[in-house]
Amino acid sequence: MSTNSADVRGIQALVESQFGPQAAAYVTSAVHASGEDLSALAQAVEGKAFGAALDLGCGGGHVSFTLAPHVGQVTAYDLSSDMLGAVAAEAGRRGLLNITTQVGFAEALPFSDGAFDLVASRYSAHHWSDVPAGLAEAHRVLKPGGTAIFMDAVAPAHPLLDTFLQAVELLRDPSHVRDYSVAQWKAMAEQAGFKVKRVEARRIRLEFQPWVTRIRTDALHVDAIRSLQALAADLVRDHFAIEEDGSFMLDNASLTLSRA
Repeated sequence: MSTNSADVRGIQALVESQFGPQAAAYVTSAVHASGEDLSALAQAVEGKAFGAALDLGCGGGHVSFTLAPHVGQVTAYDLSSDMLGAVAAEAGRRGLLNITTQVGFAEALPFSDGAFDLVASRYSAHHWSDVPAGLAEAHRVLKPGGTAIFMDAVAPAHPLLDTFLQAVELLRDPSHVRDYSVAQWKAMAEQAGFKVKRVEARRIRLEFQPWVTRIRTDALHVDAIRSLQALAADLVRDHFAIEEDGSFMLDNASLTLSRA
């Protein structure tokens, strides 16, 4: 799927309305600020002397904050100018002077070929209108021999579980596009020219109330999510480990890719 100018304007307006007012909440979010995937990212880059790194779809900036002590320069890149402002302010508070910010789309990166030694992205791609195009752009701006690490929620392979996940994600956040399965991620990465070096699957527990409060989910949609949870088949309730208060387990994966 291609992204035309009308799509771009519409997507940007939706992302700004969803995430701009809540930028500070994503900087301070415990779910986003910590996790095994961030710890693994730090271990992956420590001592590797990466020069320039791109945090693609930086959100609250936690990938940038993780990378900054280990690389020469980090570009925090996102659609939301408000989010980038919050990231820049937090970087200043932390004394991370090697973080710069730039606004734009993942599908059309304003960087030259081979500009980065490392590209990393976390909890962003499920908002992209065209993930294959975004991966192709990531491949283009990565130096030969460079490393890309993509971390995101992933959809289960079972159709019922997949449908349930996409439904509650969209009800929670209208800017959600799709959580892809690990198999889909691998196929898209290889199509973009990457070699898949490693896939690490994880599960995280999401507390329901902070999950919907952070993105200001409409009360009607919160009720709809709780209704779907209450009516869900046993297979769904068991897989997502849905609790009485709506908290649940979410599948995640980290893909480490290389550009030959």
